[in-house]
Amino acid sequence: MATEVDAWFAEYVNPMKDVVQAVRQVMLSDPRIDETIKWKSPTFMYKGNLASFNPRSKSHVSLMFHTGAAIPGNHEILEGGGDTARYATFLSLEDVVTKTPDLVAVIDAWCRSRDA
Repeated sequence: MATEVDAWFAEYVNPMKDVVQAVRQVMLSDPRIDETIKWKSPTFMYKGNLASFNPRSKSHVSLMFHTGAAIPGNHEILEGGGDTARYATFLSLEDVVTKTPDLVAVIDAWCRSRDA
């Protein structure tokens, strides 16, 4: 059954679309994660907003973790030094493969912290 996110992707024209789809697959590989459209972009959730794509970039994929500073652990994939948000950047399909273990660890850390 097609979802609103599938409909969004059907209309999404971007040279990084395959990379965005690959990151989406990693995010949804955890059965606790759900997705919806918020802020005109796919957003991943588990007991609150976890992360959203910045769909405008044509040179890389940016996944913003809304409260990434609060995700427990030291995750090299997360960039940024502000009080709240963190970002993960993916440059290619190969980059997604390389960063998948850390992305999976970030997802798990988020879910565990929300369950605590």
